[in-house]
This record gives sequence, C-alpha cells and structure tokens, in this order.
Amino acid sequence: MRPITIQNREVGANQPPLIIAELSGNHNQSLERALQMVEKAKEAGVDAVKLQTYTAETMTLNVDEEGFVIEDDQSLWGGRSLYDLYEEAYTPWEWHEAIFKKCRELGMIGFSSPFDESAVDFLESLDVPCYKVASFECTDLPLIKRIAQTNKPMIISTGMASAAEIEEAVDTARGAGCEQLILLKCTSTYPATPENTNINTIPHMKDLFNCQIGLSDHTLGVGVAVSSVALGAVVIEKHLTLSREEGGVDAEFSLEPDEFKMLVNETKRAWQSLGAIHYGPTNREQSSKKLRRSVYISEDLQKGEVLDHNHMRIIRPGYGLAPKHYDTLIGKRVNRHVKRGTPTSWDLFG
Repeated sequence: MRPITIQNREVGANQPPLIIAELSGNHNQSLERALQMVEKAKEAGVDAVKLQTYTAETMTLNVDEEGFVIEDDQSLWGGRSLYDLYEEAYTPWEWHEAIFKKCRELGMIGFSSPFDESAVDFLESLDVPCYKVASFECTDLPLIKRIAQTNKPMIISTGMASAAEIEEAVDTARGAGCEQLILLKCTSTYPATPENTNINTIPHMKDLFNCQIGLSDHTLGVGVAVSSVALGAVVIEKHLTLSREEGGVDAEFSLEPDEFKMLVNETKRAWQSLGAIHYGPTNREQSSKKLRRSVYISEDLQKGEVLDHNHMRIIRPGYGLAPKHYDTLIGKRVNRHVKRGTPTSWDLFG
C-alpha cells in the first residue's frame, strides 16, 4: 500500500509509527504551558503535535436545555454544559501560529483538528501540512469535503462510526480530491478500557477501506498502542499532559512526558520486531547453532568397538551429528581410537 507523506515524513509500514501528541485543553489556558508541552513532546521523541481548532460558539449553543448538558454520570464531564466545557478546553486561535512555529523550530509536524469550515479557512492561512477529523465529526460530510478540497493529507478518527458511516466519510474525502487518507481506530470513551478497544479491527479496516490505519488511543498506559503496531497501525495518537496531578480537561487519560517517551520507544521496538516471514536462523543466530545439542562420544573407545547407549550422549555443544541420528549410531563400529568428548561424525564409522 502506498505510504502517506506528511511534511516530508513518510507514514506507512516501512517506517516506525507516526506518534502524535494531542494537546487538547491540557494547556489549562496558558500559552506558556502549551509551548512547554511542545518542547516536552520533542524531548520524548514525538513526531507531531496536534491542536483542536474551535470556539465554544462554533461547537454548540450557549443554552442549558436537554441535550446541551452532559448527563452521563460516568463521564469526566458529567453535569457540565457543552458550551462551558468547550469554553474551558478550547485553544485560542491567536496561539496557533506560535505553537506551530515552535513545532517547526523543533523539527516536528504541527497540525490541528478543525471543527467547522471557518476553522479550515483559518488553518489554511497558517499553511498546516495536514488535517485531522475528530471522531464526533466523522459524519460531518460537508466538513470532510471542505478539508479534502485543500488537497492535503487527512486523518479521520472513527470512534462510534459504523462501517457504513466510515465508507461515507472515505467516499466523500476521496470524491472531493483527498488522495492521502489515514483512518484511526478509536473508542470514544474517556478513558477507554482495553476490552472495549477492539484493535483486531485494524487489519480489517485496512482491507475494507484500502488505506493506512492507525490508532487514536484513550486507554491508560501504552499497552494497547504497542499491541496495535503488531496489527498494522502506522499512526498512534495519545493525549499529552505535563502532569495528571495538576489537572486539565483531559488529564485523567493523558500520558505524561516520560510515559510518552516510553510510548515512542516501545512502539518503535514493536515495529522493528515485525520484520518479514522467516524460518531458520537469522544471520545473528548462526553462532548460536553451535550450542544446540548433538551426539558426542562419552567414553574412550578402541578401534573396532561397537557403539551402545553407554558410549554416547546427546549434549551441548552442536558440533556432532544431530540427535535424530542417535538410534542409527547404535551398533556402529568405530574405525579408529576415539577419545571421550569427540563429536560424532560419519567418518568415524565403516
């Protein structure tokens, strides 16, 4: 499958997974903190930093009617109105340029999730290298169409989406000109639990939609993300916080910088371990073959003696005949004096 290129970074099976740190609202309305998060992401080895581009006004209405207040008691944000939550969590648009500039200075990819067409227009003015569509906007086909018209790579998160809804999103993106598309398997609960993550869907998505697949991960820790690499994930997105203890709208299910470093290292190891279908020793294993078991003479033998079980042992190292020949050697007559500790070979007999 053809790899995707985002700001000179190839994304595909031949490269380690692209690691994205989502800042979300964990900057706690401090630009200084947001810039520090970018620096910490770089130190951890992260490839890209993602923002969310919206305002409370572009997301919802400032009303307290039914549906506009989160009523899920299990939610981190239960009881809050959507408008108040987005007003707290949004990243001021005037910060975007400074954050993206910091990303470029550090050699990182800086981009965002727009939540309406005005956000796309704004991000275009900043010449972002790619776009991300959030799971809750996966069915916003007009938004997907507008993003596709930029002719830039698009990443679509698929939390909650049925196969039919994903197909509509993919068809809309491709029909509007998007030639570089990545889908992310996602579970839209915060935090998500491993048993509800269903990452076995990743290879199925790849076959079904014929595009690169990654993971937008809201589980705690790095285990799910590392496992997803073995199933073909080429992108991993996780939320970043400087400190869960200091709080933030998404802090509870976000990774701290040292955990992000572990994520980077372990997903790279998982990718390196995939290799190719291979049987037999690798080049590095050739020397280890010497420590396999083989058949050795275990007693001094005189010329003409006939071998029995008392004269041989299957031991390490592996310089003698393979253990499968043990029974065949019983009854063989040695053609010369053989010292204890001699590896068996066919030229000892006959």
